[in-house]
Amino acid sequence: MHGAIKKRGEHNRSWGARLIVLVPYLWLATFFLLPFLIVVKISFSHTAIAQPPYTPVFDPAAGWEGLKQALSALSFENYALLASDWLYLASYLKSLEVAAGSTLLLLLIGFPLAYGMARTPRRWQPIVFVLVVLPFWTSFLIRIYAWINILQRDGLLNQVLLALGIVDAPPAWLSTDTAVYIGIVYSYLPFMVLPIYATLEKMDETLIEAAADLGCPNWRAFWLVTVPLSRPGVVAGVLLCFIPIVGEFVIPDLLGSSQTMMIGQTLWTEFFGNKDWPVSSAVAVVLLCLLVVPIVIYQQMETRDPAGGR
Repeated sequence: MHGAIKKRGEHNRSWGARLIVLVPYLWLATFFLLPFLIVVKISFSHTAIAQPPYTPVFDPAAGWEGLKQALSALSFENYALLASDWLYLASYLKSLEVAAGSTLLLLLIGFPLAYGMARTPRRWQPIVFVLVVLPFWTSFLIRIYAWINILQRDGLLNQVLLALGIVDAPPAWLSTDTAVYIGIVYSYLPFMVLPIYATLEKMDETLIEAAADLGCPNWRAFWLVTVPLSRPGVVAGVLLCFIPIVGEFVIPDLLGSSQTMMIGQTLWTEFFGNKDWPVSSAVAVVLLCLLVVPIVIYQQMETRDPAGGR
């Protein structure tokens, strides 16, 4: 009797464990896979003056025969347009350029900041942590509008530069790539700092002491011990910054110019301005495929080196 009860309890626990594992998959299927499939379906449709503004190639109500006819008449003209029109190619390349450059700047600024936070005395770390996330307490849009006032020709930045004698005439900051980089680095810095800090904060300090006892200089111990151990946080921070920056819309739209046309702006123009849902859906599908690449590369690296270089 006791064995049967024990076996039943183990069976219930196994089902509970399966349900717990199943929840994130159901979440992804409902809020990611299903909407993505809808977007893919629209990307193969034809533009039309109607509501909604496209003619679907595949109608689920037509059944199996309708599916076969849709597959036989399948057209990749929307994707061919993306490959043939320099506007879309330039937008993709500009997005990757801005995302790569901004992520590099974020890493160069965020790593020393996270390292300083991790080396701060324990009693001060919560205060420093709050200071890093403090900008999140204000609306994202308000913060970007504040940068418009700071970067305009008679704004605070030029007033400070003129007062210090660094420049003789107020330079133009707004509607430039520099303004876009400033806005992105400012907005995404916590996403780089916090993962690296979480990794460095758990690092065993005795490893540094052991390296010093073996005659390793401080800079060499930092390079050979601290940097490799911080790799998981660095990779997480890079992915958290690079992926959303590629599709960024608000910052380049408010701080940039027509020369800073990123793919997020192109997507918005096609969807809301031109009302071309099939082309905008194709743009979104290609963008998602581009964003999946770094995630797949990271997963492959982790599969080959589970220890993360440790």
